Amino acid sequence: MSFNTRYIFVTGGVTSSLGKGIIAASLAKLLQARGFTVTIQKLDPYINIDPGTLNPYEHGECYVTDDGAETDLDLGHYERFLNVRTSQANNVTTGRIYQSVIEKERKGEFLGKTVQVIPHITDEIKNRIKLLGKTGQYQFVITEIGGTVGDIESLPYIEAVRQLKWELGTDCAVVHLTLLPYLATSGELKTKPTQHSVKMLLEYGVQPDVLVCRSEHPIGKDIKRKIALFCNVSTEAVIEALDAPTIYEVPLLMAQEKLDETILAKLMVNNPSTLNLQRWNGFLEKYRHPSSEVVIGLIGKYVELKESYKSIAEAFIHAGAVNDCRVKLEWIHSDGLTEENVPEKLGKLQGVLVAPGFGNRGIEGKIAAIKYARENNIPFLGICLGMQCAVIEFARNVLGLKDAHSREMNPATTNPVIDLLEAQKNISHMGGTMRLGAYPCHIEEGTLAHRIYNASEISERHRHRYEFNNEYTSKFKAAGMVLSGINPAAGLAEIVEVPTNRFFIGVQFHPEYKSTVENPHPLFVSFVKAAMA
Repeated sequence: MSFNTRYIFVTGGVTSSLGKGIIAASLAKLLQARGFTVTIQKLDPYINIDPGTLNPYEHGECYVTDDGAETDLDLGHYERFLNVRTSQANNVTTGRIYQSVIEKERKGEFLGKTVQVIPHITDEIKNRIKLLGKTGQYQFVITEIGGTVGDIESLPYIEAVRQLKWELGTDCAVVHLTLLPYLATSGELKTKPTQHSVKMLLEYGVQPDVLVCRSEHPIGKDIKRKIALFCNVSTEAVIEALDAPTIYEVPLLMAQEKLDETILAKLMVNNPSTLNLQRWNGFLEKYRHPSSEVVIGLIGKYVELKESYKSIAEAFIHAGAVNDCRVKLEWIHSDGLTEENVPEKLGKLQGVLVAPGFGNRGIEGKIAAIKYARENNIPFLGICLGMQCAVIEFARNVLGLKDAHSREMNPATTNPVIDLLEAQKNISHMGGTMRLGAYPCHIEEGTLAHRIYNASEISERHRHRYEFNNEYTSKFKAAGMVLSGINPAAGLAEIVEVPTNRFFIGVQFHPEYKSTVENPHPLFVSFVKAAMA
């Protein structure tokens, strides 16, 4: 079927954190399951250029794409649902929009005109929205507008949507996600917040085509008719979105409510292919009915906010389903770990993952956890800083270099087994300057890594400034640590392992970013399998 690229916008009202990203990803999954090519982008209203410099407590996980963009964690949902790679073009921030417009003004591209929000900022937003459509790869581009309707920060984005709705006509639709709060005292769902949210959207000149209503209780036909009457939509366009046990069930719930059919009708796409969710249902069946369970400790410094490690948690769900096993994560704060209490905290675990992070806080707890896992032959996986901590622990307790450390934590150490990347030594700006994105890695045959990947050449995504110090390579090899993965261009150690243990591996990259429902990451699959054993 050949037709113009259709644009679908997902906005939110009433309150934040309703799940616009999951609704956008679910709609995209349904369209993809009908044979359409789909991509999703996120417009974030904050003024930061990207979330790369944001504390995880501020914004959760910073997701990284193949092309090295530091992006919002919703892009992780997009990739996990669609199994389609995203890029720099899939995440746009207000900071990036204004930066681009100001650079054009400095170059004189506006021919001396006064630069204003309308048309210059809104034109830039519209250009970014249509960028993915112009590639010719996608039949549908779904754009999630961050924030909540009524936020000052979101106004230029809503205005851009108003203009595009006028310009694109039947090639454009707007989905508005709202909340129907339940009042226990009166035992009823209240529609007034949704009415007011749509009224505010109308004041900005945007009529939503479909309303998706989050609710803890089923929405009856009478409530749907009432919402439709007050909000200028058809009853069929009022979609019930009940709380789901897992985000992976949301596409099925949206299919039951015919969200995709309603959207296709609005966009005048006739006779679409039949919905095929066979693989998705197969994954859900395994997820819902596992035959066993393993308990794995996730050791991190931001565990109070689980979204800081969102991709890791989801990768365990994917890997668990493949292994017909439920992975129960024990979230353990590294700040509270010492060599004295580690046996008590980790003794009942079947696997230990030491998570990424930055800074000195909680480092000694991570090192104590790794020592316990190594000495007690508990399956271990270290990611980024987790791999670096494994190197430090091995240097201290096997090589006997008691002051071994990373220069990030202790610049004065006499044994910097982890050191600053050479390319990072003269960098003063923090944003977007780390080693970012996909890099190749050569894996040595006969190693655990080679058995896991069943390949000698791989590509994985990075986000780090510090690396294994190659000056210590011979000492580590002599003591039994294998450097099984090497970046061929720079000679950087990407994977380390201890072959005397049944599963002990650390990786400098972030495998969790590439794990999807349809392609669970082999490192997580193998790690869970080792924990089950």
